Amino acid sequence: MNIYVKLAYTLLGFFLVLNWGLLMSATLRKIVARVAGRHGIPFYQPWIDLLKNIGVRTTLSHGFMFYLGPVFRFTGAVGMFLFMPALFGSDMWSNFSFEGDIVLILYFQLFGMLGMAIGAGEGGHPHSAIGIARGLAQHAAIEIPMTLGIISLAIQYHTLSFTDIVAAQQGGIANWTIFTNPIAGVTLLLAALGAMGHSPFNLVKAPNEIPIGPPTEYHGTYLGVLMSSGVVLHVMEAALFMNLLFGGATNWVEFIIKTFLINFYSVFVGVVFPRFKIEQSVVWFFKVPMALGILAILIYSF
Repeated sequence: MNIYVKLAYTLLGFFLVLNWGLLMSATLRKIVARVAGRHGIPFYQPWIDLLKNIGVRTTLSHGFMFYLGPVFRFTGAVGMFLFMPALFGSDMWSNFSFEGDIVLILYFQLFGMLGMAIGAGEGGHPHSAIGIARGLAQHAAIEIPMTLGIISLAIQYHTLSFTDIVAAQQGGIANWTIFTNPIAGVTLLLAALGAMGHSPFNLVKAPNEIPIGPPTEYHGTYLGVLMSSGVVLHVMEAALFMNLLFGGATNWVEFIIKTFLINFYSVFVGVVFPRFKIEQSVVWFFKVPMALGILAILIYSF
């Protein structure tokens, strides 16, 4: 396929993912509000917030890296989209995936977190170091069982390519990884609860309790970039688990349904369970999820 045609389809795919992320964000917030007995936001609110933030300018000045924080996070979100196939079996929507792309995606997941840590350190808030330590400690605890689960899949399928793993799951639901390798599947689903950033693993931003952090420290266009990266990350992280465990997607309708259900799973858990402290969440990931990840590797190594 011509590189310019490929690039055009990739940009169109990113536009679809961004808008689906905004709609899914509004839908999930609406569901959570209904559970709490509230009316919730209108479905078009995320677009209004995004346009409003892009149109706002600021006269405040922080360090150079403070403003690169949202850019780093947005780069991580874009990188996950660019190097992960959106639809299986489609040259138009395979993006720029290649052999070993799963390893690169794991790096891009970390890229945004490190960028935000550098940005927070440059912001000048007296408690920013506490937030950085909390965020990186929890992220490391999440990455360990997730990596163990992916290693188990690499041993099972003899590849680190999304395309090859999704191809091996075609032919029916019974071929999905969640059924052929349930221990690794459960490991990844437990890690997904932390990766999605919802309760009980969202103390780092604690949206209802801490009046500081990225949503208040950043403003204007920078907050708009942060908001855009957040909705894209939620879609692409759901797509990550969709490709690894649930047979991928062959069309956009299937993509939307599966990514919504994966996100809804993490939101549902967040509504049911109270928020963990950082030390509680780190210990939790080092217990059952990590033990299951090690067990999954041992089973497929012999």
